[in-house]
Amino acid sequence: MADQNDLLESAISLGGDKEATRSFYGEWADKYEKDMLEGTGYVAPRLVAEKLTELVSGTAEILDAGCGSGLAGQALRDLGKDLLIDGIDLTPEMLTVAHAKKGVYRDLVEADMTASLDMFETDMYDGVISAGVFTNGHVGPSGLDELIRITKPGAPIVITVRDSAWEADGFKDYFEKLKADGKVTIHSIEHRPYHVHEGVECALCTVMKV
Repeated sequence: MADQNDLLESAISLGGDKEATRSFYGEWADKYEKDMLEGTGYVAPRLVAEKLTELVSGTAEILDAGCGSGLAGQALRDLGKDLLIDGIDLTPEMLTVAHAKKGVYRDLVEADMTASLDMFETDMYDGVISAGVFTNGHVGPSGLDELIRITKPGAPIVITVRDSAWEADGFKDYFEKLKADGKVTIHSIEHRPYHVHEGVECALCTVMKV
């Protein structure tokens, strides 16, 4: 388990450096799922998938933001919903794994969630999920802005925020500001497991675009 602890500590210590993050996950891509699922008991992809499927119906178009190797997309498909799922991620090697091993995505695009997602139209998606991306050393609260822009009014955005980042990195205050500014309504914020074997928890956040 020490190896997984070291990997997690390295991951949350990246400090938002885009090139360091891309390199770190690129080298990890082939072993990522085994290390995360078996090693740390990572459940965030399942959490966002289960919550989203409560809130969408029909052939909805969904974006998996920061899809990595495709765990959340696979979880959506396993839940039996008739969804059209696109994925974006910073790391090409992760996208290669998602494409080769999952077969659940309509389209996979390399994208930086700390920048404009101008490849997507405003009010485009019927829902957005993001697991494991809004955490220490990765994407900060302002990364929500583009996800809100590309989501249709009334549609859900479901994300996890690691507990250690919830207040320290400003997520709690940012959600309140988004609500106060009339950009979203807060459907729910739930305290849930994240890395079960490590005792790490998260906020499972669900908002609806206004």
